[in-house]
Amino acid sequence: MRTITTTQDLAAFCEAAKKEPYVTIDTEFLRERTYWSKLCLIQMALPGKTGDAVLVDPIEGAAMSLEPLYDLFRHEATVKVFHAARQDLEIFFVEGNCFPVPLFDTQVAAMVCGFGEQVGYETLVKRIVKADLDKTSRFTDWSRRPLTPAQSAYALADVTHLRGIYEFLAAQLAKNGRQAWVEEELAVLTDPETYTTRPEEAWLRVKTRTTSGRFLGLVKTLAKFREEYAQGNNVPRSRVMKDDALLELASTRPVTVEELGRSRLLMREGRKPEIAEGILAAVKAGMEMRQEDLPKPDLSKDQLQVNPALADLLRVLLKAKSESLGVAPRLIASASDLDMIAAGERNLEALAGWRAEAFGDDALRLCRGEIALSAKGNAVVVVKL
Repeated sequence: MRTITTTQDLAAFCEAAKKEPYVTIDTEFLRERTYWSKLCLIQMALPGKTGDAVLVDPIEGAAMSLEPLYDLFRHEATVKVFHAARQDLEIFFVEGNCFPVPLFDTQVAAMVCGFGEQVGYETLVKRIVKADLDKTSRFTDWSRRPLTPAQSAYALADVTHLRGIYEFLAAQLAKNGRQAWVEEELAVLTDPETYTTRPEEAWLRVKTRTTSGRFLGLVKTLAKFREEYAQGNNVPRSRVMKDDALLELASTRPVTVEELGRSRLLMREGRKPEIAEGILAAVKAGMEMRQEDLPKPDLSKDQLQVNPALADLLRVLLKAKSESLGVAPRLIASASDLDMIAAGERNLEALAGWRAEAFGDDALRLCRGEIALSAKGNAVVVVKL
């Protein structure tokens, strides 16, 4: 088991990886106490059951540059294989402004190959490579050193078994012709917008049923302050204030430190002077926001008139399509998507791209009365009208 802690050794491994058709990669990180993920370990393995597999330790190797790894990411002749890559990619995008190209995510590939929605790595290890994972090191604090042999072995297993999983799924995709489906999903993972959080848009993630423009304006200014403070000080949003406290403050609208101190939901961390001052300034900004600048609630979904009979037929169609394709129904369309289609909404992900081929085109034909559904034994079949 080899651990890399120098730029020179990392460069040598990455140069070897460039000569291979693929390399498997995983990371260990911590995010409980920070806004940005703290990269603690990188695991990499080359093809073959006995192919070279290493741990790259950015903590022990604090002076090590990750530029050789980013250079490998840009090397298009070698596929970079991850499982559930979103958080890994966010780390590399934030730290190196770089995405691995080409990318293969075994979780995405497994979903379109019939393994269910958001299938876990452990499940794929059992079902594809017929092995068991040692779970004893699952809750490791990966920022602490030294790592035990058991912890290192656990981390390395995340990329050694991944080789067999990748080769199996790549063969399945070549067989079923669904590579384009996977590429469409991966395009979202390699889009910088997926990882870009704009403080002025942070309020859109706060769930509230209130439609008052002034209240939403206060939610907007408070959420903007929280996001800016969390990003600037690298602390979790919840350490500044949780959503329930934010909504309470948008309702109570404190203007003094004394009034802020009466908050029932604001935690001790949020009462620190620099945060308290920011909260009061945000409340002031929300109260002074011009009427024409206040956020407008999106009532379009509430105004949609759902045809319940059509929605039920769409559910039957989705079930039939997902079973015939071996793809989890929720990967294609959610229950909300079906209701919106039945209400006449057409600007939906479920009706575009590979989902249109799998389900959306027939869903629209069903809405237009061009097809019907019929029972044939235990199966549901589509009948053209």
